[in-house]
Amino acid sequence: MIVLGIDPGIANTGWGVVAAGPSPRAVAHGTIKTSPRSAPERRLAEIHETIAAVLDEHGVTSMALEELYFGKNTSSAVAVGQARGVSLVLAGLRGIDCHSYTPQNVKLAVCGRGSAQKEQVQKMVGAILRVQPSTDHAADALAVALCHVQRAPLAAALRASR
Repeated sequence: MIVLGIDPGIANTGWGVVAAGPSPRAVAHGTIKTSPRSAPERRLAEIHETIAAVLDEHGVTSMALEELYFGKNTSSAVAVGQARGVSLVLAGLRGIDCHSYTPQNVKLAVCGRGSAQKEQVQKMVGAILRVQPSTDHAADALAVALCHVQRAPLAAALRASR
């Protein structure tokens, strides 16, 4: 299983590709940075183009996205939702299974605590995958992919038992 983790955002979308196995391995990671001076549709198109290229290059079989967090800033939540939607559409068009995880689920899977700080997540991602992510957005995306790698076998077993 090759998982693409996505940390969606309109200004910065983190992405990370992880190969599942007894010792998960980071394949590639990065951050899509868009200009605030660009029109929203152009920013979303940039995100689309890059994620499509990552899917093509790495033979992704599953996608994992961080769920939308509704804080006090609803306008940024809408923009994050739009960036998230781009990833969902790509997964749908390509027939790739897509799974969503809350930030707390991701932190719990990677750090053992749902309330872990960003720095702890980055350190654990680096320790587990033996890689130094280029940005905190890329680290978050790798963490989302790791969360899915850990949870996918359990989810498959639960589906099979029904």
